[in-house]
Amino acid sequence: MAPLRGMRKGGGKGDMAENRDAQIRLAAFSRLDELVRIHGTSVPWSSIAEGFQAGSEQILFASTVEGIFKPRQMEQVLSIKTVVPKPGGKVWYQDQIRDHQIASPEDVFRYSFKGTNPDDPKNRLLERAMIHNLPLIYFYGINRRGAAAHYHPIYPVFIVGWDPLSLSCAVAVGARIQEESLVVPPSAEERRYRIVETKQRLHQALFRERVVEAYEGRCALTGLPELRLVDAAHIIPDSEKELGQPDIRNGICMSKIHHAAFDSQLIGIDPDYRIHVAHSLLYLHDGPMLEQGIKALEGKMIHLPRYKELWPDRERLEKRYETFRKCI
Repeated sequence: MAPLRGMRKGGGKGDMAENRDAQIRLAAFSRLDELVRIHGTSVPWSSIAEGFQAGSEQILFASTVEGIFKPRQMEQVLSIKTVVPKPGGKVWYQDQIRDHQIASPEDVFRYSFKGTNPDDPKNRLLERAMIHNLPLIYFYGINRRGAAAHYHPIYPVFIVGWDPLSLSCAVAVGARIQEESLVVPPSAEERRYRIVETKQRLHQALFRERVVEAYEGRCALTGLPELRLVDAAHIIPDSEKELGQPDIRNGICMSKIHHAAFDSQLIGIDPDYRIHVAHSLLYLHDGPMLEQGIKALEGKMIHLPRYKELWPDRERLEKRYETFRKCI
């Protein structure tokens, strides 16, 4: 099957089922586009569980209890899912070790089979997806806040290797050409580019989740508690290999406006966790957002995580603060 490159013109039962599956996949991708626009890289399970509309039917994206999912309305598998273990819970599958997946030099993700029997019907669905070159959705678990899991949707992906000996399959990231409703598997040359791009997004998503969780979802400068309005600000940019790693200690939870000010060297934080405001803002007079939201922070201490091992790294802060001082 040429994946979603246009519907087959034959009128056979198999062609009709294949065309219906293709239409459902496009509807699923379209709805995921909307969810990503709303939630960014971290989509809550509650939104995923609502499913999506295809024609007159409401169809599920994924299963609560199983990782390999085929909706009843489809002939073939639609999605795979890596679950985030509960805090202190047992890791059942290798693909639950998130940092290992991201750090791997391979140009694919490794997805574990269900159980230990390669011939399980669920595992055979993955084999058929490989044979027919089907575009799938990979719901990659990135965090669990209490009972609420959050996922980063990766789509389209393709099964490019099915290995019964390792009880796993290889998952490559594909591409979409929106104008023609095409979903294209990656060529050998494209695989590395697409996996690197995807892993970078996952790095950022995991970094944000960990930093925001360390600060209990509150802006370290103002105490703002709204998750949708806070970011994980890098102290040292991730472009710097030595100190720019996505380490919790290289991040501070900030509201989006304070994050922008921090990145623009309009706000600085010294190694003693004290806030400094650039002279250009201190001498500026405007409305309450500037006066109370930024200028009033001058000289105050940031709110630190509960656990000292999660506090911002002083070496990184000192290096960043030196840059701020040169700019003011």
